[in-house]
Amino acid sequence: MADQDARSGEGRRPTGIPVLRWEEPPEGPVLVLLDQTRLPAEEVELVCTDAAALVEAIRSLAVRGAPLLGVAGAYGVALAAVRGFEVEEAAAALAGARPTAVNLAVGVRRAQAAHREALARTGDPGQAAAAALSAARALHREDAEASARMAGHGLALLDELLPAGGHRVLTHCNTGSLVSGGEGTAFAVALAAHRSGRLRRLWVDETRPLLQGARLTAYEAARNDMAYTLLTDNAAGSLFAAGEVDAVLIGADRIAADGSVANKVGSYPLAVLARYHHVPFIVVAPVTTVDPDTPDGASIEVEQRPGYEVTEVTAPQVPVAGAGGGIPVAPLGTQAYNPAFDVTPPELVTAIVTEEGVVSPVTNEALASLCARSRQVTIS
Repeated sequence: MADQDARSGEGRRPTGIPVLRWEEPPEGPVLVLLDQTRLPAEEVELVCTDAAALVEAIRSLAVRGAPLLGVAGAYGVALAAVRGFEVEEAAAALAGARPTAVNLAVGVRRAQAAHREALARTGDPGQAAAAALSAARALHREDAEASARMAGHGLALLDELLPAGGHRVLTHCNTGSLVSGGEGTAFAVALAAHRSGRLRRLWVDETRPLLQGARLTAYEAARNDMAYTLLTDNAAGSLFAAGEVDAVLIGADRIAADGSVANKVGSYPLAVLARYHHVPFIVVAPVTTVDPDTPDGASIEVEQRPGYEVTEVTAPQVPVAGAGGGIPVAPLGTQAYNPAFDVTPPELVTAIVTEEGVVSPVTNEALASLCARSRQVTIS
């Protein structure tokens, strides 16, 4: 079985380029993003001068991942305010760019509220813009702190569930520093296990149709010298059957009040496999991903992506021929079913790990209690 073996050395950030940063050149403030659609072939940056450019970057997945979308959304509101655009209009466009990812709307609302409050209090657009930017920067810092705390809680849970050590962890999509102000969510837990010498193998689902696992998670794992192996999504079942998976670690884009988890499509089949094979299925996400206003999984709006993402294959620096800019792999006119996410019911989730602690078993009451504690910490 071909794989990438672990090497000695401290873990490093997966790229020398920050995944997202605010800059103020002479021509005016901008939001600079690492273009994740170009990885792993090349590290290229996108410069957003207004909210419309950021909306396009979000929709095209140049910037992605629930926590980072929240941070980006907050900066997008600040960008509109600082450059003198209509803030309410920009906020609405940003919040609707990816409807399933609740963190995006949370980040937008936070900067928007700061802007509104400052504007009402001072009547000064400049002070209101500064307040929005301050809110975005605070969210960015908090996300990095939350990432570190989730990693600690998640590693402790793994050690509790798997006391023998030598963890073999299967993950789906991408949940590392490319989606976070810190080192990520689920990937951060695996990275903590690696750094402590307790990760035996990271199994990386390639994650069809856009290959975020193959392009991004494998990229991050390699840069952090982790022992990892890439597999096609439909090979996961054979791994479980062979007894090669000790735990599944995934992130989340929205967690409903009852504990239903929306995550990159392909997560639900892993939960079913994990339950059948008696393997822990663990979700790692910040408290901001829990949406108490969404009562259950059936109430989660699942984003439907363009069919050409399925009927074509795209890769950086490869000549294109299809209508969507990729290489056609299906007959012209083929219809495709392409939900961005699926929903895992709470009874299949062993635990939800957040920066405020672990919820297990996953129930409406336990999540409500966690969110209440989080609000008290934030207020104090």
